[in-house]
Amino acid sequence: MQVHFVIHEAFEAPGAFQTWVRERGHAASHSRVYRGEPLPRKVDAFDLLVVLGGPQSPTTTRAQCPHFDAVAECALLARSVAAGKAVVGVCLGAQLLGTALGARHAPSPEKEIGKFAVMLTAEGRASDKFADFGDVFDAGHWHSDMPGLTPEAKVIAHSAGCPRQIVEYGPLAYGLQCHMEFTPEVVEGLIAASESELATLAAHRFVQQPGALRGNDYRAMNLKLFGFLDRLASAHAAQC
Repeated sequence: MQVHFVIHEAFEAPGAFQTWVRERGHAASHSRVYRGEPLPRKVDAFDLLVVLGGPQSPTTTRAQCPHFDAVAECALLARSVAAGKAVVGVCLGAQLLGTALGARHAPSPEKEIGKFAVMLTAEGRASDKFADFGDVFDAGHWHSDMPGLTPEAKVIAHSAGCPRQIVEYGPLAYGLQCHMEFTPEVVEGLIAASESELATLAAHRFVQQPGALRGNDYRAMNLKLFGFLDRLASAHAAQC
C-alpha cells in the first residue's frame, strides 16, 4: 500500500502512523507543506491519504499562513474520497475532510490537550473498523475545534469534552479529532511549540500541563490505531 502524508508543521509529525507504515511494509510519501513541498497532483499516486493536524483551521487564509492552502487540500480530499481512496484526517485534517465534503467545522465545547477517555457510540460499536477498541478507550487530544457533519456522516466516538471525536464520512473516509498517533517524540515537539500557551490554559479541566503530557503512556492507543488502519487497508483492498 502507498500512503501519502500531508504534514502542516514539523511539530505535527505522523508518529505512530509512520510506525504502522514501516512495520506493515507499506511505502510512504510526504507533502511537508511547511517546507513548500507540493500536494499530489493526481490521486492515483497513493492508496491511503493521511492529512495531519496543525494550528491552522479550514478558514485560515494564504495571507494568514502562506504555506497552508485549505482550498487546495479540500480539493485533494474531495477527489480522493470520490476516487475510492482510503482517507484519514487527523484534528485539522478531520476538519478539512468534513469541509471538503460540505460540512462546516465548529468550535469544540471544551479545549482538550492531553490523554483522556473517548467513548464509542452505538454506530462505533457496530463498526468492524473499531472492533477491538472497547466501549471506552484513552486517546490523545490537542484541539479547540471539531469536524462538521454531513447528512451521511456517522459519529463513531465522543468524549466528555467533545461530541465528535471520530467521524465516519464513508466506508473508507474517517475524521479523527483525537490524536491516536501520539508518541513521546511527537508530544515533545508539540510541547516545545506551545509550552508558553499551555501555562495560560491551566484552569481548563481537559488541559494537561507538560509534566503530565510527558508522563502519559500512548502505546495502547497506538495499537488500537494500528488495528483500525489494518482493517481500513483491508477494506480498501477488497474494494479495489
